[in-house]
Amino acid sequence: MDIATITVPQADPGAGYRALKAEIDAAVARALASGWYILGREGQAFEAEFAAWLGAAHALGCANGTDALELCLRGLGIGPGSTVVTVSHTAVATVAAIERAGAAPLLLDIDALHYTMDPAELADVLNNPPAGLPPIRAVIPVHLYGQPADLGPIIAACARHGVAVIEDCSQAHGATLDGRKVGALTEAAAFSLYPTKNLGALGDGGVLAARDPALSERITALRQYGWRRRYVSDEPGVNSRLDELQAAILRVKLRHLDAQNARRAAIAARYDEALAGGRLAPPARRPGAIHVYHQYVLRVPDRDATATRLRAAGVATAVHYPAPVHTQPAYLGRVALGPSGCRNSESAAREVLSLPMFPEMSEAQIDHICRVLGGL
Repeated sequence: MDIATITVPQADPGAGYRALKAEIDAAVARALASGWYILGREGQAFEAEFAAWLGAAHALGCANGTDALELCLRGLGIGPGSTVVTVSHTAVATVAAIERAGAAPLLLDIDALHYTMDPAELADVLNNPPAGLPPIRAVIPVHLYGQPADLGPIIAACARHGVAVIEDCSQAHGATLDGRKVGALTEAAAFSLYPTKNLGALGDGGVLAARDPALSERITALRQYGWRRRYVSDEPGVNSRLDELQAAILRVKLRHLDAQNARRAAIAARYDEALAGGRLAPPARRPGAIHVYHQYVLRVPDRDATATRLRAAGVATAVHYPAPVHTQPAYLGRVALGPSGCRNSESAAREVLSLPMFPEMSEAQIDHICRVLGGL
């Protein structure tokens, strides 16, 4: 095939299924044959295997990543009368979960180099909380694009003020900071299992990690109507359960996750090499961290023109994310901002561009992208 005719999607969850088709089909057949389709053995096994892989005390499946964050907040008793701090440069799900729990979001800016929460601005708002907001009771740093946030100073600042830290790991399955996986470093953590994630279901799904057994027990009840005894709600809960089919699929995919993350890193290294000496710089990596490249994101001043050139060469791109949460119609003028006004977030939103990134990319596809990058 002529290399010029190759079309490379920005993501391809179908390729992830095809690469593991025999194993996934067998797992689905096993789950179907069991006759038990919600909160059964597949879900229990996935939770145990995920916790062991992560290095966490407890893992609990749920319906999606937004629910995972909400359940972490509710499990910690954080809701109405509380402020939760996070960033504006994130998937809107992070902020939606805070509001669904009944808390008020306070949105901070990012470190312009790594796109994650600015610890200095966090320390500022913890020391000098904005007037008119309820007490700050939790902080949700987002490990964005596959790269860990700067958790050391974030955790230290929160500890000084008695504020909980909940990691949003939805784009960072397997990323590490100082040798430990993100998601096992704080009181609780949430992961989306959306199909394009590094660990993705073939439908919606989520999983959360909890350090404390009492928190795990409470969230176990909350995810199913507050039941500790069947049909008896000890407190108001929700219906957020990971089904057995998805759990069976995720057990297969979890076994391959480390190898697939290594493949993502190898693709990123090829992109780095292609960009060397050009007008566009590779993304910055945080010292002491292992990036798992959920996305490979460039900073491109002429983003639209560059995306058009790539598309003309058969290379798809995406923008993660085109509008910070505080600028979107549902939140504009309604959510509180930190003292910076999220200037870095607004600047990044105008320039970020995600290249194709999925582990099933062929060598021919990678070669083609690298040739195109070399000519930008």
